[in-house]
Amino acid sequence: MTTVQNTKKELTPSMLELNELKSSLRDTQPVGTLVDQAYTLDQAKALLTFVEAISEKTLRTTVTLTAARGRGKSAALGLGIAAAVAYGYSNIFVTSPTPENLKTVFEFVFKGFDKLEYEEHLDYDLVESSNPAFNKAIVRVNIFRQHRQTIQYISPHDAKKLGQAELLVIDEAAAIPLPLVRSLLGNYLVFMSSTINGYEGTGRSLSLKLIKQLRNQSTGGPGVVHTAAGGDTDTTSATGSRVLKELALEEPIRYAENDPIERWLYDLLCLDANLDDSPPGGGCPHPSKCELYYINRDTLFSHHKASEAFLQKLMALYVASHYKNSPNDLQLLSDAPSHRLFCLLGPVDPTKNNLPEVLCVVQVCLEGEISKESVYASLARGKTAAGDLIPWTLTQQFQDKDFASLSGARIVRIATHPSYQKMGYGSRAIDLLGEYFSGNIPCTSDNPITEGMFSRVAGDDDTADDLLSENVKSRTDLPPLLSTLSERPAERLHWMGVAYGLTDTLLKFWKRSRFEPVYVRQTSNELTGEHSCIMLKALANEDLETSVPEGWLHTYTADFRRRFCSLLSFQFKTFSSSLAMQALEKPGTRICDPKPTHPMEKAEFDTLVWA
Repeated sequence: MTTVQNTKKELTPSMLELNELKSSLRDTQPVGTLVDQAYTLDQAKALLTFVEAISEKTLRTTVTLTAARGRGKSAALGLGIAAAVAYGYSNIFVTSPTPENLKTVFEFVFKGFDKLEYEEHLDYDLVESSNPAFNKAIVRVNIFRQHRQTIQYISPHDAKKLGQAELLVIDEAAAIPLPLVRSLLGNYLVFMSSTINGYEGTGRSLSLKLIKQLRNQSTGGPGVVHTAAGGDTDTTSATGSRVLKELALEEPIRYAENDPIERWLYDLLCLDANLDDSPPGGGCPHPSKCELYYINRDTLFSHHKASEAFLQKLMALYVASHYKNSPNDLQLLSDAPSHRLFCLLGPVDPTKNNLPEVLCVVQVCLEGEISKESVYASLARGKTAAGDLIPWTLTQQFQDKDFASLSGARIVRIATHPSYQKMGYGSRAIDLLGEYFSGNIPCTSDNPITEGMFSRVAGDDDTADDLLSENVKSRTDLPPLLSTLSERPAERLHWMGVAYGLTDTLLKFWKRSRFEPVYVRQTSNELTGEHSCIMLKALANEDLETSVPEGWLHTYTADFRRRFCSLLSFQFKTFSSSLAMQALEKPGTRICDPKPTHPMEKAEFDTLVWA
């Protein structure tokens, strides 16, 4: 008796409430059996919300489940699917970036089946993927205990297969592009989970945009909002055609409550970098008054208090701008020798001693200057070296061995603060970057910043002895975190480029900055369904050692237009007419010229119409 009392004293209030909840539902089946598998009170309440939506069978509810890493979202979804099967749902679909991401979901589906006394081969069987890339992940569960029921995995861009769906479960929705998540929603019950921080995806874009849109679309706006202790928010309306229920898991499972290891990991890898959602208080400066600054990465990663706060701001911009980040990206940002980091700031008040608001951040990678010997050797063996994405791609596509010898900068990422988007700040940053690399912003400092300046030498590789003998110590003579472009000599380049997933909006943006497309991949990305596109912008290079004639880029763009037109009826047939016309349009010109240079002959007209 004493032992039981001591055990009860050690239990937290939430654990006691969880035990009471399980006891009260023990005679209510199948809910009691499934809730008994919940590990935390939040998880049990989430499962009850799932069961409530399932039991209504109106197919007009969307349940969103958000939480930090290690809170049991996937487990709750798996138990929710088991409940849907127990309630007789026949057509259940699950989706995630890849089937491998659903391992935990299916694990708890089968745990729920075990508690419901379902037996494999007698009541259900499994179908594993035959695709070697998916490592035999489960893609289908056939249930035939009472009647035919199916749990089927679909790819995120296969929304057309959801015509007969009764329940759709989206795991890690934040790792799926927002337009695809919108296309998946329909007239059926939807369970959707998302990580609000961490590297599973960019949860901020989902929580800020999609859930807000769903809340507003709940029949013209929210009516009644109920908030429970477990973070459960139920948004309904007076007339009610669709219901949105928002759930949040707070209690950790992977870590202990307030575990310092979790806090250390979040700080180290910038997992909890969130932007201030409040609108700008000081107004929006005109783009022409904003200046681009070079960010010294040694100072940025010096663990100084101000530098650390600035780094969190930069990572928060990446997360809020739909970029999926990983620890490898953070490591690349910190010490990759060919990467450079710039940010756009408004007018800075020298009397104030606070961190400026970052309007836009640009990460670039220097590419090119590859020797012809390396190009010949790589093409001969059919395998290119890592890095230099644009030079190797164009060298292979155009079979031009001279392009790789040119120097350029590929814009890896450009992220604008959500409160300042579509105001011209991104275009301003790109224009200043082009002026800088063209040599139009001379270095006027007596003590120029030379950090990051290097030139590539063929065959100059770091040896293991250098790494073993390197003396790692803290530096006390760090340069300023931010430097104006006139305080650092620029790398002189022949071109600026970008590689991205082709969409109408992004194509317009880069065309506005006078970039021209030179390559579109014929196969689409499996996750996003977008075709990779490479665009270039020629820079002034008359005073460079390896100067190229003016108009050199026209050769590549003309060849691209011919190839693009020939593929519009085949690999690119899914492109909209507006996207195709934009890709063919030259920057600064109009497709429909009001004054044609010559009248169109009948043969030319027939070719255009009947081709």
